[in-house]
Amino acid sequence: MYATEILSMFAVHGFDVVPTTITNSFKNSAFTIPTNVNLPKPLTLCRCTVDSKSIGDDVFSVTPPNKCGVDYLGESTKGDLNVKLEQLEAFGIGDAAFEGPIEEVARIEAREAEDLLKDLGIPSPSSSRNSPRGIFCTRTLNLRSISAIGYDMDYTLVHYNVMAWEGRAYDYCMENLKNMGFPVDGLAFDPDLVIRGLVIDKERGNLVKADRFGYVKRAMHGTKMLSTRAVSEMYGRELVDLRKESQWEFLNTLFSVSEAVAYMQMVDRLDDGTIPADLGPLDYKGLYKAVGKALFWAHVEGRLKSEIMSKPEQFVEPDPELPLALLDQKEAGKKLVLITNSDFHYTDKMMRHSFNRFLPNDMGWRDLFDIVIVSARKPEFFQTSSPMYEVVTGEGLMRPCFKAQPGGLYSGGSAQMVENSLGIHGDEILYVGDHIYTDVSQSKVHLRWRTALICRELEDEYSALIRCRGDRESLVELINQKEVVGDLFNQLRLALQRRSKDRPAQTLAATNMDDEDLTESMQKLLIVMQRLDEKIAPMLEADGELFNSRWGFLSRAGLWDKSHLMRQIEKYADIYTSRVSNFLYYTPFMYFRSQEQNLAHDSYTHYCSQMNNELSSNGKMEER
Repeated sequence: MYATEILSMFAVHGFDVVPTTITNSFKNSAFTIPTNVNLPKPLTLCRCTVDSKSIGDDVFSVTPPNKCGVDYLGESTKGDLNVKLEQLEAFGIGDAAFEGPIEEVARIEAREAEDLLKDLGIPSPSSSRNSPRGIFCTRTLNLRSISAIGYDMDYTLVHYNVMAWEGRAYDYCMENLKNMGFPVDGLAFDPDLVIRGLVIDKERGNLVKADRFGYVKRAMHGTKMLSTRAVSEMYGRELVDLRKESQWEFLNTLFSVSEAVAYMQMVDRLDDGTIPADLGPLDYKGLYKAVGKALFWAHVEGRLKSEIMSKPEQFVEPDPELPLALLDQKEAGKKLVLITNSDFHYTDKMMRHSFNRFLPNDMGWRDLFDIVIVSARKPEFFQTSSPMYEVVTGEGLMRPCFKAQPGGLYSGGSAQMVENSLGIHGDEILYVGDHIYTDVSQSKVHLRWRTALICRELEDEYSALIRCRGDRESLVELINQKEVVGDLFNQLRLALQRRSKDRPAQTLAATNMDDEDLTESMQKLLIVMQRLDEKIAPMLEADGELFNSRWGFLSRAGLWDKSHLMRQIEKYADIYTSRVSNFLYYTPFMYFRSQEQNLAHDSYTHYCSQMNNELSSNGKMEER
């Protein structure tokens, strides 16, 4: 469809079409021109002045909260857009347009809509889902029914360069450790040493990766990876239980990287005896406390954040699409709330740097949010009721208050105060953060908010999975071959066992089989299995090394099983994605549906398919 046809279509239906010449100043607006579309210069498009109230009254209606129900998936229908049937004729749409099976009608309309989007230069919605920038759903979520969206700031709305931010945090931590008397010379920050989702064993000085059940699959003592046998001997009878906080420390967020690197390096120093005796008798647990104390003071002293505030361009990775995603949500009627543990001055500096230059019409970051809460003290913010203070001056001067007002800036308080101020509660609120416990788990457990986890590493993992797909398929084929050979071998072994006990084997033929023939067949199969193992083992060890050479993939523990982190995500996060700006490609009206969860006995589908093929083949043979 050409531009003139689009203009005519809008004009026919009562839109005020005003030609607008696009200049360089357009780059700061909420619109983007696809790079693959060749357009004349200067570009003339239409600016459609729309009276949204008249459109809503005459053509569409939005399901209000007091008239909503639930759909067949149990999701609220609040916010759904409904067409007024009496207006269909005005648009030239009659009953004839929907004649025939609805499945066929749906296919036709979908094709026409896809062609329209293509003509308009709008990417296909499916292209976003199957990409590293996808939003992945673990529990069905209807965004139309969400009335308010809360956001964390650090590593959520503001993404830091991990090497820069965590590297400086590490430097300040090591400087404090040195002042405490610890030997730190020769140590350097190594971000590849750890990944999010690992667990520190404070009793043994280990870092471990567990599967969804808590079984340890890989482990590192200090900075040295342990063998599979050593892991089995050490953790074969022990599960990772995050409720046992005296032993286990879960790396919930990228902020954990600097602490974990420092601790594992200091474990090496403790083992080689270079830590001075005058620091007292230290075990691994005491060493962890010392490292934690050094990092805590690095944050409390303020030097780290002062450095970041003075040179944000060195630490923050800007995302021009992010402010536009939030602008779409706000214009769709969502109440936006910022809830961060950072203080006012730091928050204002980071948000100005990350947002203001990308917003249209001289908007500032504060204009996006209905309520801003700094120094929130999460997770207590979600668990208890604390005093709230209004920030009334640019210098951070505060006064007590009891209810947040639209556009207000506050310190402290509680999630219940936010709910009461907005008049919105429970599953009408979506909270988005990067910390699986502080942000996602606690808002869901205590308030039943809907939740979204931000995990930037997903982009690298997704790409790594694509690149190693061929290797993984080869590995699976080898394992399947081993399973087939192993099953055959086991049947012969059982026959040999029964015969050695003077009992009949499974069949008369197996009972009467020559001993030499039986053992020869078993020997061949055994050698084949050993050769397969020799090929499988290194391939299995290398699986995931494109993401991290030590720990493999973030979401997996072994070839097929999920990691402990992935289990936490599935349990507490309704959706998860790599960055907030990914919402830009899904619209504020997206209906996220969770995928089918495969079960161990789902192999019956393969059996049914195989049976159908056999029946079909037999039928054709009978016809002949």
